[in-house]
Amino acid sequence: MHSDAANFQLNSHLTTLASIHKIHHTLHRLKVGIMHVVLKDLCFHFLLFTSLACCSKAMPPRKKRRPSAGDDMSAKKSRQDSVFRKHETSQIREEEMFSSKRCLEWFYEYAGCDDVVGPEGMEKFCEDIGVEPENVVMLVLAWKLDAQSMGYFTLQEWLRGMGSLQCDSTERLRNSLDYLRSVLNDSTSFKLIYRYAFDFHSTTRLNSFEQIQKSHLDLNTAKCMLGLLLGKTWPLFPVFNQFLEQSKYKVINKDQWCNVLEFSRTINLDLSNYDEDGAWPVLLDEFVEWYKERQMS
Repeated sequence: MHSDAANFQLNSHLTTLASIHKIHHTLHRLKVGIMHVVLKDLCFHFLLFTSLACCSKAMPPRKKRRPSAGDDMSAKKSRQDSVFRKHETSQIREEEMFSSKRCLEWFYEYAGCDDVVGPEGMEKFCEDIGVEPENVVMLVLAWKLDAQSMGYFTLQEWLRGMGSLQCDSTERLRNSLDYLRSVLNDSTSFKLIYRYAFDFHSTTRLNSFEQIQKSHLDLNTAKCMLGLLLGKTWPLFPVFNQFLEQSKYKVINKDQWCNVLEFSRTINLDLSNYDEDGAWPVLLDEFVEWYKERQMS
C-alpha cells in the first residue's frame, strides 16, 4: 500500500511537470524572455523537490544495527572487568582490616585444642615471628596483651592485645615489631613496662585456671631482667650487677625493683647527689657504700 501511494503521488507530480513544460514551450514561441527564465528555474526546483520527496518516501526506514557477536563479547567483558575490579577492591579492603576470625585461627595454630598458648606453642610462635624468647620485644608484646604469667598467652589476652595492635597474622605482627621496640623510648611507657616486668616474672602458672604470684623475684631472674631493661641505657648497670653477684641477696622485692629504676634515672654516675638519709631501700645504700669503697681503693 505504501508503494501504491508513492506511485500515485509521483504520477501526479509528473502530470503537473508536463503542464509546466507545455506552458514553457508556448511562452517560448511567444518569445517572452523573462517568463522563460522564471519558468525554467521553477521547473528545475520543482523537479528537484519531487525527486527528493519520492526518494524519501520510497526508501524504507533505517533499522537499528544489531550488535554483533564481537560487540556482545566486548560488552560482557567490560561488565566482568567492572565486577572483578569491585570484588578486588572489596577484597583488598577486607584484607587491610583486622579480622577477629583470622586472629582466632592464628591463636589456635599455637594453642592447639587448648585456650592457652603454652611453652611449646610459645616457642613456635617466637620462631615464626623471628624473635628470641629472651628478646625485650617479647616483654613489650606481653605487656600489650596484658599477659598475667610468663610463657603463657590466654585466648582472652591474645584477642584483646592483638586487637589493640590490629594484628591478626604472623606477617602483620612482624611488621609491628619496630613499633613495639619504639615503645621503650617513651619514658612513661617504659616505666609501666618495667613495673609490669616484675609482676609478669613473679607469677607462676599452676594450670589453665590457677596461678600464684610471689612478692619477689629470684636474684638470677632479676639480674636478667635488669640487664634486658637497663643494660643498654644505664652506664652503672655492669657495676650494679657485680654488686648483686657478690651480695648476700637471694631475691629482689618489688620496692627494691622499682627504686632501682628511679635510682638509674636520678642519681649521677659519680653518685654525688645520692642522699644516704633519703628514702632509698637498704639495698641501694649498700650498693653506694660498696661502689665508693671500690673507687677509693
